[in-house]
Amino acid sequence: MEYRNLGSTGTKVSELCFGTWRFAKESNGTVETDRSTAHDLLDAAWEHGINFIDTANVYGDPNGTSEEWIGDWLAGHDREDFVIASKVYFPFDRENPNGRGLSRKHIRKQIRGTLDRLGTDYIDLYYIHRWDETTPVEETLSTLTDLVREGTVNYLGASSMAAWRLTKALWKSDANDFERFEVTQPMYHAAAGEEVRDYLDVCADQNLGVCPYSPLAGGFLTGKYEREGDSPEGSRADLTDSFEEYYVSEEGWQVLDEIRSVADELDATPAQVALRWLIQQPDFACTPIVGARTVEQLEENVGAAEIELSGDQFDRIADAN
Repeated sequence: MEYRNLGSTGTKVSELCFGTWRFAKESNGTVETDRSTAHDLLDAAWEHGINFIDTANVYGDPNGTSEEWIGDWLAGHDREDFVIASKVYFPFDRENPNGRGLSRKHIRKQIRGTLDRLGTDYIDLYYIHRWDETTPVEETLSTLTDLVREGTVNYLGASSMAAWRLTKALWKSDANDFERFEVTQPMYHAAAGEEVRDYLDVCADQNLGVCPYSPLAGGFLTGKYEREGDSPEGSRADLTDSFEEYYVSEEGWQVLDEIRSVADELDATPAQVALRWLIQQPDFACTPIVGARTVEQLEENVGAAEIELSGDQFDRIADAN
């Protein structure tokens, strides 16, 4: 495993980030990852050199369970060995009108809860999980800036939003001497459509790190799906009704065909090739967030750090979309 700078910051992170969205998550009545498996996965990630862990205050059922399980595991390790990211925005307390969004009140309450559940006194990277149309961006940015300057948060990040909103936030930060976003977290993979291109152009221009979620298109780019026939039992497509809407398209099948071809050439798996394609993005530092249901799946994903795509192989995948 190699390490790279987190965006333009001085903090070093592994080429892959381990995502914990599945921890205690229920899909159609099925818990995707229980506590014991979650700790096994964290053990495996650390053993393979992954020092970057991603979570959010609303991951798990009930909210906060993912952070709690990470905190339990982290108690047996040296906190300084890890770069921990979490997020704020989505409703945490649905009965409280102030229990959501990016107001000063909600951010302050949620960061306290996140720190408590993780058992740490600071977060390395704190994302806004979405844009809040009901709170002035200056209120959000000034509150986040205070967290950085107090030492509660090291860096700020932004998840999915329109490119113009990301640009606006960066401009507001520069104009008002606020701390700026250093990292973004869009949904991005080799088969992603044009809707993410403008966003990535902003990231490249502003030297922002990109940590894409769903880097394997919800499992579509692992190669386990076929054009004809039913989805594998227990797969994301089998458990999630929106799978086809988000990930499946004719362009996606073309990209998958090219990924499979490159995988055969490298004696690798499609998942490894799809992840490596992201890691080798030339215009911005790209650190995919990988999730896994089993240790075996995680170990396969980690194999992306051990292969290298040629320029021709990279371009063939890019041109297939």
